[in-house]
Amino acid sequence: MVEHVQNYDVLEKCTKDILSIIKPTEDDRNKRLHAIQEIVNSIYLVGGLGDAAVKPFGSFLSELYAKSGDLDVSVELPNVSGFSTSKEKKQNLLRKLMKALQISGVARDVNFIPTARVPVLQYVSNHFGISCDISINNYPGRIKSKVLYWINTLDSRFGDTVLLVKEWAKAQNINDPKNGTLNSYLLCLLVLFHFQTCKPAILPPMKEFFDFNILGEIGPYNEKIVDEICATNIAKFRRRNIGQRNQSSLSHLLATFFEKYCLQFGRIVVHSSEVVSTYTGRLLRKQGGLYWMTKSYCLFVEDPFQRPDNAARTVDVPELQHIVRAFEHAKSTISSSRPAGRNELLSLLCTPEVGSKLGARGTANRYANPAMTSDRQANVHDVTAMFDGLWRGRLHNGSASSSRSQASSSRTAGQYR
Repeated sequence: MVEHVQNYDVLEKCTKDILSIIKPTEDDRNKRLHAIQEIVNSIYLVGGLGDAAVKPFGSFLSELYAKSGDLDVSVELPNVSGFSTSKEKKQNLLRKLMKALQISGVARDVNFIPTARVPVLQYVSNHFGISCDISINNYPGRIKSKVLYWINTLDSRFGDTVLLVKEWAKAQNINDPKNGTLNSYLLCLLVLFHFQTCKPAILPPMKEFFDFNILGEIGPYNEKIVDEICATNIAKFRRRNIGQRNQSSLSHLLATFFEKYCLQFGRIVVHSSEVVSTYTGRLLRKQGGLYWMTKSYCLFVEDPFQRPDNAARTVDVPELQHIVRAFEHAKSTISSSRPAGRNELLSLLCTPEVGSKLGARGTANRYANPAMTSDRQANVHDVTAMFDGLWRGRLHNGSASSSRSQASSSRTAGQYR
């Protein structure tokens, strides 16, 4: 691990400056609340939604959102029959809501994805410029968000690191699940695993925090019970760790995050049976018979709330190489014996929009998403062949394209973007 970051002071200052730009203000929070009210006003125009409730979730509820972050909203229907809502009904209601939002002038850049794992309606609020994702009865997404909110209260460094890692991933063009890279929920889990495996640990394994598996469609849940479980387990963890607090600075945690995953991704690629498990707080060997054993996923990060689902299912073979390179570039820049200057660090860690507000000049070598470049197709065969060799034939012909197809259809409003 990184014992000493040569440019520690500069990196620490950069992280604080970036957070000062990307962290939301009270005005940003109020804009999101107003955007939610727009949805509330619109559902009354839709038949079948008159008694529905509008509930925010995702990064807004967990307070892990940046100023530029999306807003995830679940429209929850009263469950009179006791049966789960069919996917077809969700699709029809979202179509009606889409028309209502357009007629009322609320929405622009509308994108309805009925075939997603969870049907989702995406649009940008005309009045507030906020990207909104609406789903129906997304109880799993709300539970995940609520638990992550409580985890965030354990240590403020967790939330700060999540925001910094998200910003870095955007800057390096590897935060785009539609094109085979990392979704924001997955980035949260990677930070969580990092905090679980520090010495001493900053956060506990999820099984000690919220030992509950969301399987299939679930009905309305009692938020008070979730709060009570989380609060009780937080108190236990704090009592158990009195006098053992990890004192690492934010810059040290960020530096070791990049170094840890340079090593972990290499292990996972070579030893394809290994899974990052935040539920246990350690790497696991895949067990025979599990659902994901039948899939040609190239990266395995267990969803602690929906085991054994793979939270990294959107990652495909060609893009994994670019993801690994981005981690390696971050590690070498931050921990190099040649101290990186402020401009180089800002160009690495933040988007040009954020960097310009901090006086950054130009940009560093950024990793363009290969899905957006003209030479991507020329590289796909070579990259796939390389990974085929490492995995000893585990991937079969066409697996990269099938993974891409699965990734595009599985993007859900329950993930943190």
